[in-house]
Amino acid sequence: MQVTVKFFATYREMLGEDQLLVDIDDGATIGDILDLLKERYSSLRDQGYMPLTACNLKHVSKKHLLMDGDEVAIFPPVSGG
Repeated sequence: MQVTVKFFATYREMLGEDQLLVDIDDGATIGDILDLLKERYSSLRDQGYMPLTACNLKHVSKKHLLMDGDEVAIFPPVSGG
């Protein structure tokens, strides 16, 4: 299946991308996407990567089951005020 992953704030700056399409196995979770991104981008491994996540505009946990065509948002846990 394929999901769209969108990056926000410092993650977008670190990766130099605002979104990408990811092919992942059926039955994958948000946690699987996060693990895949850590493997793909060494800068995430070095940064204490613990993002907040949303799927289809709703905050979700790492255990959230993904469906084909979902839109996943990845953003840092701290923002300015």
